[in-house]
Amino acid sequence: MKAQLQVTVISAKLKENKKNWFGPSPYVEVAVDGQSKRTEKCNNTHSPKWKQALTVIVTPVSKLIFRVWSHQTLKADILLGMATLQISETLKANDLKCELALIFFFLLPSVGTSSTPSSNPVSHTSIVIPVLAFSHTLDQDEAGAGAATATSTSSQTPSGPKSGASASSTPATAPPRITAMNSGPLPPGWEQRVDQNGRVYYVDHIEKRTTWDRPEPLPTGWERRVDPMGRVYYVDHITRTTTWQRPTQESVRNYEEWQHQRSQLQGAMQQFNQRFIYGVSAITFDPLGPLPHGWEKRTDTNGRVYFVHHPTRATQWEDPRTQGLLNDKPLPEGWEMRFTVEGIPYFQLSMPQHIKITVSRKTLFEDSFQQIMSFHPQDLRRRLWIIFPGEEGLDYGGVAREWFFLLSHEVLNPMYCLFEYAGKDNYCLQINPASYINPDHLKYFKFIGRFIAMALFHSKFIDTGFSLPFYKRILNKPLALKDLESIDPEFYNSLIWIKDNNIEECGLEMFFSVDKEILGEVTTHELKPDGGNIQVTEENKEEYIRLVAEWRLSRGVEEQTQAFFEGFNEVLPQQYLQYFDAKELEVMLCGMQEIDLVDWQRNTIYRHYARSSKQILWFWQFVKEMDNEKRMRLLQFVTGTCRLPVGGFADLMGSNGPQKFCIEKVGKENWLPRSHTCFNRLDLPPYKSYEQLKEKLMFAIEETEGFGQE
Repeated sequence: MKAQLQVTVISAKLKENKKNWFGPSPYVEVAVDGQSKRTEKCNNTHSPKWKQALTVIVTPVSKLIFRVWSHQTLKADILLGMATLQISETLKANDLKCELALIFFFLLPSVGTSSTPSSNPVSHTSIVIPVLAFSHTLDQDEAGAGAATATSTSSQTPSGPKSGASASSTPATAPPRITAMNSGPLPPGWEQRVDQNGRVYYVDHIEKRTTWDRPEPLPTGWERRVDPMGRVYYVDHITRTTTWQRPTQESVRNYEEWQHQRSQLQGAMQQFNQRFIYGVSAITFDPLGPLPHGWEKRTDTNGRVYFVHHPTRATQWEDPRTQGLLNDKPLPEGWEMRFTVEGIPYFQLSMPQHIKITVSRKTLFEDSFQQIMSFHPQDLRRRLWIIFPGEEGLDYGGVAREWFFLLSHEVLNPMYCLFEYAGKDNYCLQINPASYINPDHLKYFKFIGRFIAMALFHSKFIDTGFSLPFYKRILNKPLALKDLESIDPEFYNSLIWIKDNNIEECGLEMFFSVDKEILGEVTTHELKPDGGNIQVTEENKEEYIRLVAEWRLSRGVEEQTQAFFEGFNEVLPQQYLQYFDAKELEVMLCGMQEIDLVDWQRNTIYRHYARSSKQILWFWQFVKEMDNEKRMRLLQFVTGTCRLPVGGFADLMGSNGPQKFCIEKVGKENWLPRSHTCFNRLDLPPYKSYEQLKEKLMFAIEETEGFGQE
């Protein structure tokens, strides 16, 4: 049986502590059947007023637990009091009223309690001091079958506390009929217990830990396993993947959303091909007559004619009917023959100039890791030649841009537990202290260090940026207290308050130790030897602020950071970056985000079009009507990336150095536009109307995928 219960938390009156200049920062937690809802906190007051409604799902046998906490910035929150409410007894005592008002008396603990279960009972004084008023509403479910419908309100104040509960004896009546709900059994190995304060907690006998939150069963398709070393891991039989972290319905949903975003990103980044519709070629008379036996005449995607000799599987630009076979002998090892735009052959020693990296889109992370770590670090400075099997793309820079963009989105994904977001509303990345759950995490950090250094060395952009302190670490610059503000403003403001106020007069009891939680396990870290027994005073608080700030900026990631910089310095020594600051490094690595249309137009050149051509006017009208996201996708289609260099469009780079955005008149009106990402060039056919141009461009940037021959 289930129903929605709306609890309106109104106010409280808390006992004042004359030793503390500032009042508590209380908030109320309502827990029932594994759910937990809480109000906003009221800062520095003994008479908080919330008037905040919380909705939970209950059954007739549910017991609500109300806890009043005081928020602490540098320590665990303090429990001020608690009380319980039995749903069925309360409804019986109030004649099954749907709306009723109750006042609770809370027992005040004589000592502070932590926010984690403990085997030691919490002692209480016999004095009843705090008073809270709540208004409860039991709503009908969607079907409305059998739910109580009375709307009048009744009030009752108990004469005294009964073990911290707000119960009063009234004649019993029949319990209300409400809709059925099955909370489900606990997962194997879990047990539900109640401590001496009436608080429900859960014990995991397999991993030997406790938690306040009711454990969820594994999502559909998941299985829990233990490896030969006794480590617990989880198998997803649907995607045939494994993970160290216990999956929840929410994490699976977040991963599915990330996969959806990833597929959209790949769709946007793979629109650099040169597909277009060819008209039917007319049969023409060749005055030279038929080709010799074994020869075939072909045309490449740029309209250039070449000839194939099938017996030797060789190709050449020259017509065999006039010049014969150019050279049927193989070239020495490491040499290759190339041709100029005019078709003149030349020879070049290719081995020391570039390295080839062949990766599959489906296994991008694994393929890139294996190949990058197999190269000598100095070889990674050579020109990159990225190959996606099955795609006829010649990498003159455009394919490499896509590889850096897609791989950075993959390796920096927080789902791999190597990196995490810097804060709740700060999506910059920092190293995850829990990365050790992956036994090979240090190898991956060394690989990521090499990869980020390659991005800087080859002037390629990545998808996601890091936190400001992390950029300062890359530059080998000292961190300061001010750097905390960019990743944890609340923690930073707390330290500033300690710095500006007399902590001894405020009665704050702090020591040179901090608590940290990793994967649900809370441990204590001493900021200095025997710090847990050294109290912070006015004389030593400057040292405390410095140590706690250093800990917050580097907590538990020293090994990971060392592995990252080992790989980074192998490719790009840090002294090469000594003239940059953190903001400049961020722009060099991530590029500019907002697209300036005026800058785009000012730095665009035209071939076989004029600035006043109607197709050019239509093109800029089309771009002007786009939002910034579609402009980025169009820029990706033409240049291979949505990121811009520091100088904007004026500093766009091509395969041969600086190369401005170019629009060239190519093809017929029934062709689709095509792009040359290595040269930042858009081939725009001479369309007859604006609507036709808009339709063809939208189709090109949204439907094409992969690379065509340059």
